[in-house]
Amino acid sequence: MKGSELLKKIKALGRKNNISVKLIQRRGKGSHSTLFYGDHFTIIRNLKDELKTGTFHAMLKQLNINENDLR
Repeated sequence: MKGSELLKKIKALGRKNNISVKLIQRRGKGSHSTLFYGDHFTIIRNLKDELKTGTFHAMLKQLNINENDLR
């Protein structure tokens, strides 16, 4: 899954659950951005790149989201 696909799914989940979702691109170095999901946050690399499986699961854990919620 690409970073942009993950961002779309998290935004949709936030709308569904009435939780604010923000992507702040200036808070990070280079192509890194900070994604806030309510009170939780994680760092996203370049949105065009494919996410590795471990990175994907770690990001979901940091955001306190279950992988099944994104489907």
